[in-house]
Amino acid sequence: MKPSFNRILAAAITAVTLFTSPAFAQEKSIVLSSTTSTEQSGLFGFMLPIFKMKTGIDVKVVAVGTGQALDIGRRGDADVVFVHDKPAEEKFVSEGFATKRTEVMYNDFVLIGPKSDPAKIAGGKDIKVAFQKIAAAQAPFASRGDKSGTHAAELRYWKDAGVSVAPGPTWYKETGSGMGPALNTASGMNAYILADRATWLSFKNRGDLTILVQGDPKLFNQYGVMLVNPAKYPHVKKAEGQEFIDWITSKNGQDVIASYQIGGEQLFFPNAKK
Repeated sequence: MKPSFNRILAAAITAVTLFTSPAFAQEKSIVLSSTTSTEQSGLFGFMLPIFKMKTGIDVKVVAVGTGQALDIGRRGDADVVFVHDKPAEEKFVSEGFATKRTEVMYNDFVLIGPKSDPAKIAGGKDIKVAFQKIAAAQAPFASRGDKSGTHAAELRYWKDAGVSVAPGPTWYKETGSGMGPALNTASGMNAYILADRATWLSFKNRGDLTILVQGDPKLFNQYGVMLVNPAKYPHVKKAEGQEFIDWITSKNGQDVIASYQIGGEQLFFPNAKK
C-alpha cells in the first residue's frame, strides 16, 4: 500500500527538523598555526579535546616551524598563531598581523649529543662554551635549518659563541625538518643537536643520544599566542579564536598545561599573566 500524503509530509518535516537541529549544525572550528614541538610533544593531543569538550570548538592544527607558522598567519590562512620566538612574534605584531601577543607557557632547550661526547661538553651549564667546543672539535651537529623557533635560538647561540655556520662547515648538517625528524637524523649520525625538552622527553628513537648541557638561563624557551588581525583579514574567526586564547590563558587552561606529563615529568610550565 502506498504511504499517505500525510505520512510523507510528516517524514519530510522530521527530516528537516533533524538536519537543522544543533546536533547537525556546522561545527565551530579554528585553524591554529603552531610549532612542531607543541604537536610532537603530545601537548595538543592532550589539551585540545578538553578545550573542545568545554567550548564545542574544534581546533585544526597546522604544525610547522615557527617561521612558517608566522608566514601562514601573514597570509591570513590561520585564525590563531601559537609559537616560540619572541623577537619574531613582536615583529609580527608590529607589522599589524596581530594586535597583541600573550605569553602562555615556557620550558627550556637542551643540548643533546652522543654519550661518547667527542666535544667533551657533558655536564656543562654554559651553552656558549658548549657550542665553542663543538665547533673546535668539528663534531657532527644536526641543525633543524627550518627557520623554526628552535633554529632561531640555535643561530643566536652560534653567534654568541663567535662561530659562523653559514655557509655551513662540513660537520654542520641542516636537516630542514621538524624537531622529531631532526632528532632522528641526529640519532642516525650520532650528532649533537639543540632540542626543546618537551619533544626530547616524548622522543623514542634516542639511540646513543642523551642530554649533555642544560640549565643555562639562555636556554629559556617562551611560548606566545596571537589572534591573526581580523581588521586585516575579515574572514578570521575572531570570536572563536579569542575564545581559545582566553581559555588557554585562563586558570583552567593553565592547569591543563601544567598537568601534562610524560614519565612523571612536566613538559610545559604555564606563565600567562593574571
